[in-house]
Amino acid sequence: MGLFRDETPVDAGLTTGAVARRLGVSPTTLRSWDRRYGIGPAVRPDGRHRRWTPQDVAMVETMCRLTSAGVPTAEAARAAKKGTGEGAPDDWEDGGDLGEAVGGGRAPAPARPQSSAPTTSAAETAAPTDADVRQECRGLARAAVRLDAPAVEERLAAVVERYGVTVAWQDVMVPTLHAVGRKWESSGDRYVEVEHLLSWHVSTVLRRCAPPAGSRHETAAPGPVVLACVPGEQHTLPLEALNAALSQLGLPSRMFGAAVPAEALVAAVDRLGPTAVVLWAQARSTASVPLARHVAAARWGVKGARRQPVVVLGGPGWHGRPAEGMVRPSALGEAVDMLTDLYGRAS
Repeated sequence: MGLFRDETPVDAGLTTGAVARRLGVSPTTLRSWDRRYGIGPAVRPDGRHRRWTPQDVAMVETMCRLTSAGVPTAEAARAAKKGTGEGAPDDWEDGGDLGEAVGGGRAPAPARPQSSAPTTSAAETAAPTDADVRQECRGLARAAVRLDAPAVEERLAAVVERYGVTVAWQDVMVPTLHAVGRKWESSGDRYVEVEHLLSWHVSTVLRRCAPPAGSRHETAAPGPVVLACVPGEQHTLPLEALNAALSQLGLPSRMFGAAVPAEALVAAVDRLGPTAVVLWAQARSTASVPLARHVAAARWGVKGARRQPVVVLGGPGWHGRPAEGMVRPSALGEAVDMLTDLYGRAS
């Protein structure tokens, strides 16, 4: 009953703000999902503001549950709209595409970008169709299995240029990496070299998305976004994707990479006065709540105008951990939208 407090009658539906408060996501994320994937409120024929019906809310609840479980955003959206609640497409669950590649399947020609101009905003790119996603994933997986490094890098660069970093990461890179990992686990380490090659070239392409350091102009305030893996954590690719997306949007960041010692992280926060600190933990064993709280308690600035960073918890290691006063986005797109909005307010 409290859900509709100070909003609107039940039969009129909920506002986007009310749905965001209920589900614990930002209104910006909901609007992004609506724009990119059609996960949004029904259109009102009378021209009034759109409202979320119970069916709309149920759909986005499924979307939140799937993305929190690590399902790529585009796949979660397709499952939510179908009402199935299932995660990835069937042919990726058993690594079928990789099996076809090993059997000699020939990869289609690499997708070509629509424009030679670099993508600077997710809003400027067209969302890929289901067929686009499947073709890109299959072609990338087959090239990786053949250990065809030039083809892997060409495909990755093309999909980033065509769809932007966020969509390329969520819809193509992550599903392909997951498929390779599943095939590796089920084949007695047969594909470990494939996963290593694919991960290397994903990292290479993501780092190329950032403009050269000398070409960037940063003002003194607000502070940059600090990106760091917690101590003992070696998985850096998600942070590299976030760093690339922020760079293309012109947001300053400092990427510290894998397994940052706690003392070094705290010292960097004190020196930089960041707007936000993103802490990545892939495993529950590395997700240190005391460290996150310590970073969140940092203060700097003159007396009476002291500031502190917003701590963003990234990765499945934080699931189920207390996060009072911190934010925990479920996917790259949500993190980018959240940090863009935060940096805009700080400016």
